[in-house]
Amino acid sequence: MRSRRCSEPVTPFAYARPRTLAQAVALMEEHGPDVRLLSGGTDLIIALRNHAVEPRVVIDLKRVEELQPTIDEDGDKLSITASVVMTDIVEDARIQTYFPALAEAAVVVGSVQIRNRATLAGNICNCSPAADTAPPLLVYHATVVVAGRNERRRIPIDDFIRGPGETALEPGELVTAIELPIPKGSYGAAFTRLARRRGTDLASITLCCGVDPQGVTRLSYGSVGPRPFLVVDESGVLADRTAPEYRRAAVLDRMFVDASPAPAFFYRAGPEYRLAMLRVLGRRALEVAIDRLDGMGIR
Repeated sequence: MRSRRCSEPVTPFAYARPRTLAQAVALMEEHGPDVRLLSGGTDLIIALRNHAVEPRVVIDLKRVEELQPTIDEDGDKLSITASVVMTDIVEDARIQTYFPALAEAAVVVGSVQIRNRATLAGNICNCSPAADTAPPLLVYHATVVVAGRNERRRIPIDDFIRGPGETALEPGELVTAIELPIPKGSYGAAFTRLARRRGTDLASITLCCGVDPQGVTRLSYGSVGPRPFLVVDESGVLADRTAPEYRRAAVLDRMFVDASPAPAFFYRAGPEYRLAMLRVLGRRALEVAIDRLDGMGIR
């Protein structure tokens, strides 16, 4: 649907506020594609005002008992419910300890006001190629927990994100939580981004790098293709600072082979510039990740 001027009145819609997950799923099944879910609402409200979406029903999830904002450490994983906002991600001590790159990504999402409303689940459900939290979630092996009427499913984040605005959710399903496996030993990771200015600007590049003690390097990058990419170097070359520079550069180049920036008019920087800066940011994040692996224990 083509967007109209935001000065036009918002198209009327019904509003529902279920208290249980079962009620929310039943409403989704009843109204099908005419439904939009409201949690943080930082993207939905803009889309409504711009007439980018015109639902018949908006389902407010903020009072659903099973989705109340909680970050739980459950054995070998950290579970983040779908209503947890970016500010909670940034301030949580366990995320700062186990998943610092995720905290680094969350703290640059929009403004303070946006971070107080925007949810981690909403950031990945919108499936923007520039979603800041997607690269660290990919590096940290995140799993998305989804629920429908008859079952719950756990979907690896790399399978959940399919393309711009497209997820692996089936009709009648919604995200209930995001799970992150806690590293069993030392792990170094770092997030970085390129934007025209600090603050609320969307990123021209988002990138996260993680290195484990065996030298396996996981690299994820976004804003340079239809979705964030995850690539893995198991050779140990990138993580080895004693390796010849030409070998490390060659491996890094191979890891960016899927980058395909759109024409300059579509994004906030030209494609040639972003391809060049992708390698610069990749090297910076790699060096920080190695430093963290060497000097900060589990981080």
